[in-house]
Amino acid sequence: MKNGKIIFIEVPKSLADEIKSHQQDDSQIKFNVDPAIPLPIDTEGLKTISPKNLAEILTWEMILSGMMKIIAEEKKIADNINVSKNYDDSEFLDGVKPHWINYYRQFVLILKPEIYNEFTGAAIIKARNRDFDAAMEIISILEGLFPLSPQILLNKALIQEEEAAEMERKGCEIEAALENDKALESYTKALQMEPVLPELYFNLGYFYTRKKDFGKVKEYFTEYLTLADDPDKKEKAEKIIEEIEKTGLDDVRYIESLDLIRQGKEEDALLLIRDFLEEHPRVWNAWFVLGWALRKQKRYSDALAAFRKALELGGGTPDTRNETAICLMELGEYSEARKELEAALRDEPENVKIISNLGVLALKKDNHREAAGFFRTVLELNPQDPLAKKFFQSGQ
Repeated sequence: MKNGKIIFIEVPKSLADEIKSHQQDDSQIKFNVDPAIPLPIDTEGLKTISPKNLAEILTWEMILSGMMKIIAEEKKIADNINVSKNYDDSEFLDGVKPHWINYYRQFVLILKPEIYNEFTGAAIIKARNRDFDAAMEIISILEGLFPLSPQILLNKALIQEEEAAEMERKGCEIEAALENDKALESYTKALQMEPVLPELYFNLGYFYTRKKDFGKVKEYFTEYLTLADDPDKKEKAEKIIEEIEKTGLDDVRYIESLDLIRQGKEEDALLLIRDFLEEHPRVWNAWFVLGWALRKQKRYSDALAAFRKALELGGGTPDTRNETAICLMELGEYSEARKELEAALRDEPENVKIISNLGVLALKKDNHREAAGFFRTVLELNPQDPLAKKFFQSGQ
């Protein structure tokens, strides 16, 4: 029986004895070979396949790889994720009976008892190297093998957050938002499982910090403190809660003003954030929100003043400097705009938005050669960047 790059074969008679040799006496998983369930063989990379040469080249790795691919794809289907389309002949799980999946799961765990630690480490390394597709394939296998593990879902959420951050650096805001939604879904599923992991609440606190939803930040760090088992993390959570309470960043006016700007309702946002600033005039985050709303209204002088106030109060983030530079460019202050962009780039050297704005600035100064250099770098980081593509397509 054949299924794409997976070939199903009858169980060799000698397999039961080999399985027993791999099974430790103290193993918690008692496993018996079922000759009625065929073995899936991963034949990817093989040029020719015949019963004769398969018998000669068959390895445990080919069997385990076939099983793990099936387990991973079944998990994706259960989660309503599009399965891989890299298989030639038919749907990947066509003909696979539901009870086979659990059988394959037990089979893999007998032969690879250290797979949890091995694959978790591999997924983390892949994510650090920005090979997110490979990292998520490994996580899908782990989810299939350990369907009740909240730790795997936590690791999955962290990888999805890393990919979202990578998308943001590339200027792909829609893709970043989608990855953040996926991360939140993974966190939510993990929270519904046992045992409850304190790290879930701690990492959710930081997740919402990046989204600037400080009401949620306070909520999750407060929950973490009821479960805290790490003194360093407990101290960090306490300091963040204290800062939120001191600055009022969990105030509904601040939170709603951000949402209103994202919805394109800048005038309503301005009313709320100005009201908030009446009570909290030294919160740099609020001055940033004020500047953001004004800049979107093309009120560049007023926006610049707000962003400079944010910088003065300690908000020298790459985002603040990038927004400041946009206002300066629109006001014709090119030299000052360049200083702000270069300062932002020192903190985030691969931030596509900042590099792209350096290209825009070069164009405003009629320096097309310099602009080409910046936009070329942008395309190296994000080959689909529309502004950089338009620059080269126009022949400038």
